[in-house]
Amino acid sequence: MDFAFTEEQEAVRELAARICGDLSTPERLKEIEAGDERIDRKLWKELADAGLLGIGLPEAVGGAGLGLTAAGIVAEEVGRAAAAVPYAAALSAAGAIAELGSDALVDRWMAGILAGDTLVTGALVEAGALPDQPATTATRAADGWRLEGAKTCVPAGLAADALVLSAAVADGGVGLFVVPTTAAGITRRRQEATSGALEAEVELGGVLVGDEDTLVTGEGGAEALGRLLEATSAAICLEIAGACQAAVKLTASYTSEREQFGKPIASFQAVGQRAADAFIDAEAVRLTAWQAVWRLAEGLPATAEVAVAKYWADEGAQRCVHAAQHLHGGVGVDREYPLHRFFLRVKHLAPTLGGTTPSLLRLGDILAEEPA
Repeated sequence: MDFAFTEEQEAVRELAARICGDLSTPERLKEIEAGDERIDRKLWKELADAGLLGIGLPEAVGGAGLGLTAAGIVAEEVGRAAAAVPYAAALSAAGAIAELGSDALVDRWMAGILAGDTLVTGALVEAGALPDQPATTATRAADGWRLEGAKTCVPAGLAADALVLSAAVADGGVGLFVVPTTAAGITRRRQEATSGALEAEVELGGVLVGDEDTLVTGEGGAEALGRLLEATSAAICLEIAGACQAAVKLTASYTSEREQFGKPIASFQAVGQRAADAFIDAEAVRLTAWQAVWRLAEGLPATAEVAVAKYWADEGAQRCVHAAQHLHGGVGVDREYPLHRFFLRVKHLAPTLGGTTPSLLRLGDILAEEPA
């Protein structure tokens, strides 16, 4: 079997790495972190101009048609650069519109999304509810739906122009809706993430959504939400994988240069063993994430693989960045040094849509349902 990326996919990686590496510098990130929005709009526009915001979307909606694998490559590079952009959330939200939206809905939103002028994000998390069992309700109203409830930890929720939002419908099914953030009845409150990124708590007080803004309801809704959650989770795992690889590389460089007793500390057995463990964890995060993305890209069942990837993106990634922090000693806690951004990104993203325990419970349910 050949597990290598194609020449076209490697070109995507080279382009994404160059753009993120050139623009997402420590100096630029420090400037973004001091701002009010915490999103690098210049980088976002550069990614759009290079066609990387629509790299995985179908050609029919204006994308490049290279699929989820190519989009995942960009997500990994975003994580590797600790870039201040909501790529995973925006990628999956745009994918849902492209897959499920009517021609009119695609025409309304997609051109702005691909140009980097319109930011659409997912609103899929609620306090006290599982992501695949939303407590937010959608009640039938004249020519549309009335939404009641609250979403939390919405990525880039204060800056977003629209939300791809999940809700329970009256017949016991699930619906997905595209909701402009300017709609009457929406209240957004600031939430600061562990990584320093700004998220939002979104309250929905009788928000009216027309049928033209409805992606799916009733039959097929639960399956569509499941695909959206899996795609989002897989993209998050790849961002985490990129962050872990960058943390390990930074640690290898530091321990090779830092000397104690006249020798690089990388030559000390305990340091070498800890660094090796961190490398193994980073590779496990990367490989399980790519296994999940490959199956999703091929249209294969991937529920178990996504759960495995999410487990490693929490358990393994946490060990990896903690080891990197410890091996840097006092330098590791210096906020002027870039390592802390990878640490905080992992701490922020790892539990999103389910970390270690929810992933293991999901795997347990899958195993329990399999015939002996």
